[in-house]
Amino acid sequence: SVIIGNTVLYGATGGSLYAAGKAGERLCVRNSGGYAVVEGCGDHGCEYMTGGVAVILGEAGRNFGAGMSGGVAYVYDPEGVFPGRVNRGMVELTRLAGDSDEALLKTMIARHYALTLSPQAKAILDGWEAALTRFWKVAPRPMSEDATAQEQDPRLLEAAALQAILAEASP
Repeated sequence: SVIIGNTVLYGATGGSLYAAGKAGERLCVRNSGGYAVVEGCGDHGCEYMTGGVAVILGEAGRNFGAGMSGGVAYVYDPEGVFPGRVNRGMVELTRLAGDSDEALLKTMIARHYALTLSPQAKAILDGWEAALTRFWKVAPRPMSEDATAQEQDPRLLEAAALQAILAEASP
């Protein structure tokens, strides 16, 4: 059940959130430095995120990671449905990559359990090795070396085109 509303951690620049339940829509939208562990989220999670870390220990809604340009999210997906819910316009979806991902994730989940006594967190920690294979990592796709920022962000192209039109229209 949803226990915290829409847009939790909107524009967060720091701090942390541990919620033993599901967040509404747009969890961590424009998050630039906050840390969160929740047990599910609605649509548009981590939209336009620029920094921080989000850990989702349950179902995530559609359009996850749209416009995400920084930070990282880890999503627990025992049912194998999450890949179809990710907006891959700017992000890569991979399995955990090495000890640093595992250490960060385990530390955050252990802290979540210590603060909330979440049965979901306890089950994941108790079956840690098996649970690791069910996590996805969502992170911004790196810019290619020969691509400019304008080529990566269609909003910048649109702004540049509008600026050119306005410049031509000026007397």
